Amino acid sequence: MREFKRLTPYRDAFRMMMDDLREIPNAEEVSLTEALGRVLAEDVTSPTDSPPFDRSAVDGYALRAEDTFPAREYSPVELRVVDEITAGEESGITVESGTAVKLMTGAKLPEGANAVIMQEMVEREGDVIRVLRPVAPGQNVAFAGEDVNKGEVVLKKGQILRPQDLALLKSLGFKTVNVKRKPRVGIIITGDELIEEFDEDALMSGKIMESNSVMLMGLVRQYFGEPVFYGVVPDEEDVIRSAIERAKRECDLVLVTGGSAFGDKDFAHRFVRLLFHGTTIKPGRPIGYGEKVFIMSGYPAAVFAQFHLYVKHALAKLVGVRDYEVKVYAQLTERIPSQLGRYEFVKVYYENGKAKAIRKKGSGIISSLVKSNGYIVIPEDSEGYLKGDVVIAILY
Repeated sequence: MREFKRLTPYRDAFRMMMDDLREIPNAEEVSLTEALGRVLAEDVTSPTDSPPFDRSAVDGYALRAEDTFPAREYSPVELRVVDEITAGEESGITVESGTAVKLMTGAKLPEGANAVIMQEMVEREGDVIRVLRPVAPGQNVAFAGEDVNKGEVVLKKGQILRPQDLALLKSLGFKTVNVKRKPRVGIIITGDELIEEFDEDALMSGKIMESNSVMLMGLVRQYFGEPVFYGVVPDEEDVIRSAIERAKRECDLVLVTGGSAFGDKDFAHRFVRLLFHGTTIKPGRPIGYGEKVFIMSGYPAAVFAQFHLYVKHALAKLVGVRDYEVKVYAQLTERIPSQLGRYEFVKVYYENGKAKAIRKKGSGIISSLVKSNGYIVIPEDSEGYLKGDVVIAILY
């Protein structure tokens, strides 16, 4: 089998890929109930103040703060209660000196009032309250626009919509939101050795259970895309060419597993004009890219690394997303050696500020992926990290 004569440094290959991609212009309007995890297609500006009026922040009595200035527990100030309202109601009475209005949390502040005293801070007999301590103007009041001002940009283009973002949109009166169209990502799995149904006899005779498809479909969904599965295809030149050409016509991005090296049946890379083929990453160095097509390894752990080092960033570029990686500082619990000249993807388990490398190696070891919850990278110019070093871990 022919080997790679030259490996493209990871950063160079990454730049070639990113320079080749353009953000998808298409957007679609979806309901807030369907918008979780979608990427915002435009800035969102508030059409109103929130709250839209001055309102009470506590259960208590709306009053004029100046009336309470002399109040002390040993010398309370008496005020007459002239109305009582709950949240959602509005008092038609203007609060004048010597009067108060009982109200609940969230209720609109009556005209004339400029403060609310908590009900625990007064004693009441009939229609009279005795104020035991003073309150300041504005105390216990949520003013109009205190949360959001009319015309304020509350969410920015490229943001991944979270539950709290949807709550804010709903509170401002939105029913729908414009999000980026999900890129269609074609997935083609190649290999005569693969089977899709569990068969112990076939496995004992050398066949392999196919698992890349479900993993890649999950990863594509996790990173903003819509997977389109074209099935498991045999190592036949015409069949692979046809599948790739069809996927290129129908999708925004194509992932092909298997056929990335130079074996007699490694056909996939022959049908794409590649910008690079073979990079310094480990695992997964045979990866190639061109014409919006990734030619990837066949082994799941290598495919997983290739996806995180290349494909997820391509999807992020297509939808124009911001802040899509969770990065944390982590102290290494042990030394992690590496070799100069390779860009190594190291699976780790991160917990309480520390990261432990998952020692099970091999591009086909799926359990190593399951036992990890993130990764670190060791660049080409490093021989690794020492125990106690603090590095950046990227969680998944």
